[in-house]
Amino acid sequence: MYASAPYLEEFHRRATAAARDLTDGYEVVYVNDGSPDDSLEIALGLMAEDPKVRIVDLSRNFGHHKAIMTGCAHARGDLVFLIDCDLEEPPEDLLTLHQVMERERADMVYGVQESRKGGPVERFTGGIFYRVYNRLAAVQVPPNVLTMRLMSRRYVRSLIRHRDHEIYLLGLMCITGYKQAAVPVSKSSRHATSYSLTRRIAMATTAVTTFSTKPLTWMFQIGAVISVLSVLAATCISVRRILYGTTEIGWASLIVSIWLVGGMLMLGIGILGLYLGRVMSEVKDRPYTIVRQVYSHEPHERHGEDGEQGGPK
Repeated sequence: MYASAPYLEEFHRRATAAARDLTDGYEVVYVNDGSPDDSLEIALGLMAEDPKVRIVDLSRNFGHHKAIMTGCAHARGDLVFLIDCDLEEPPEDLLTLHQVMERERADMVYGVQESRKGGPVERFTGGIFYRVYNRLAAVQVPPNVLTMRLMSRRYVRSLIRHRDHEIYLLGLMCITGYKQAAVPVSKSSRHATSYSLTRRIAMATTAVTTFSTKPLTWMFQIGAVISVLSVLAATCISVRRILYGTTEIGWASLIVSIWLVGGMLMLGIGILGLYLGRVMSEVKDRPYTIVRQVYSHEPHERHGEDGEQGGPK
């Protein structure tokens, strides 16, 4: 839940109706990712009316992907249906995903947009991201994949074993393995996206630096090529000096060369810095979410969860 207040009541009604079409043995786990509105209060009202509701309240906003991993860690069903509660993805698609899971005998069935939503800039940058990422990463991510998915217990148990602190969820879900199947889903646009261009760039940087070392390889290769060209240029200048006693003077080309090499050095240092930053984040071994409190009707479940780590330890 993040700024989800306008949608929660309708979402709960539709999601529980879809779950009841499959089984009476279900629970609804809401994760409050530091929502700035009254989403938590509305969810508590839903819990007062429905004993199947549990609420995991995070101590602050940690981010979409980290909140999802925390929710998966708290979910207890034999099947786990993951979906955002903003109603951009219809909860009724649970039934379709379940049919595909049964037919394909898959451990994870995920939704894929039939056509990418958003404005021209969002569609263009989204398409560029998937093409660039899949060229760089060893594990491919399906283009236009959605958050919504149905997962088996063994898949979820394997997923939450990942200990990444810098999380790119789609990549983790792909490298977890098992048999996976895609289902086309029509996604609507009910509100402006909370993923600004800055956040998209940050997510793309996290995705690339956590799942690929190709930028480091390319940096080495470019440095090697420049070194070889420099040696060849120095050799040519020396030969001309020895044979003809003259050398060409070109201040413009010299300055451009210095700027080029200096810029590439700064770029290389920056790429190394990104990877070192990821290493520093991982070795600190901080919890990637903090659960402030878990609300539940079950008397044996603790309601005060101060300091609990949202992910596996």
